[in-house]
Amino acid sequence: MKTRTKRILIGILAAVLAVIGIYFFPPVHARLAWRVENLRTRVIYFFNPPDKALFTPNEESQLDAIVQATMQAYLATPSAAPEPDLPTPVPTITPTPFPDRVVLTDVFYEDQHGRTNYCGPANFSMALRYWGWDGNRDVIGQAVMPGNTKGGLPSNVDKNVMPYEMQEYIADNVPALGSVLRYGGNLDLIKSLIAEGFPVLVEKGIYELDLANRVSWMGHYAFITGYDEAQQIFIYQDSYQPAGAPPGPDRLITFNKMIEGWRAFNYVFVVVYPAEKENEVTALLGPYADARWAASRSLEVAHQESQTLEDIDQYFAYFNIGTAHVELQEYADAAYAYDFAFQIYGDLIVEDSVRPYRMMWYQTGPYKAYYYSGRYSDVINLATTTLKDTISEPVLEESLYWRGQANFMAGQTQAAIDDYRAALKVHPNWIPAIQALQDLGVQP
Repeated sequence: MKTRTKRILIGILAAVLAVIGIYFFPPVHARLAWRVENLRTRVIYFFNPPDKALFTPNEESQLDAIVQATMQAYLATPSAAPEPDLPTPVPTITPTPFPDRVVLTDVFYEDQHGRTNYCGPANFSMALRYWGWDGNRDVIGQAVMPGNTKGGLPSNVDKNVMPYEMQEYIADNVPALGSVLRYGGNLDLIKSLIAEGFPVLVEKGIYELDLANRVSWMGHYAFITGYDEAQQIFIYQDSYQPAGAPPGPDRLITFNKMIEGWRAFNYVFVVVYPAEKENEVTALLGPYADARWAASRSLEVAHQESQTLEDIDQYFAYFNIGTAHVELQEYADAAYAYDFAFQIYGDLIVEDSVRPYRMMWYQTGPYKAYYYSGRYSDVINLATTTLKDTISEPVLEESLYWRGQANFMAGQTQAAIDDYRAALKVHPNWIPAIQALQDLGVQP
């Protein structure tokens, strides 16, 4: 009897080991890893709903009165809010009116399926391949999301690629191409660029069914390659096609829907172009060629929208005020705007509104605003809330990095070192984290 029991136990152990071995076999792992991760995330989100997580700014230097005064100024009429000091645009030749319909060809469509969180690499690849680059999503992904291809196996640690990472990749690896990143874009600017043969990459918000089986907000890139004035639509390439949706190539979105989603990212856009066409792109951009002018323009738009919009759209508008001030290096003003944005976020009723709990997965403006305003505890608390309560595991390298920066300034050196090292596990060889550790005399 004992021998039989022993054999059964050995058989069970062998079966378990065989299943584990099969699971980590690359072709099998590529198909099953995301399903296992989804199941794990569903369980975590069931017991700890991420849209109920709240961050409350905690002023460190008795700034409450100033914050309240600033909030009242934002709530006042538009004329009462200070207008940004816009630089005078350089006169340019009046462009020829763009055609009523343009659809760019020679677009190499790529989806993000079979990889995790590959929206960025897939869209960036399409932007580069349009200009003849010889590569694909995996070439870019291995460079900007190395944590997601550890040991050659797809993993799920790096959740997002920032637009600036795209620019850095081009600068370091594709010298024949250039790029420009600006905030405060508008529909006519997109059309004028496309009409002259330059597709535009934008980052925008979408609403999809999440792992908690609820419709929720998330960030997503869109590669815009055409438009139709008569139908009031853009034609774009969508690397992600949920079940039952139209195919990803040449999808359609109305101008109004584009604005609605684009607002969440302060109307940011990236244009990739051959180096020899830089002067042409600069002329098409007009005043947007000046990054400070573009940031100031985005601040003006955000102020206007903060007075006319409600609920989640007003939250995005105030968040954009903060982001614009960060771009202008006006960190105290940015911090006050973010304070008010987070207050609006807390007032959104979970049952009636969809809280964008993933916001800090994609944007780091509040960290910079609070850090450079000396509000280190707010950086730490915001990063901890983001890492602990809005995501199934703490795998956002930017949040870890900025918490590390704030921990160091708060005198918690070992906590800072731990955060930098954790960031490197998500994004191996990430220069900001390596530099931070080297500055402390510590090996990565």
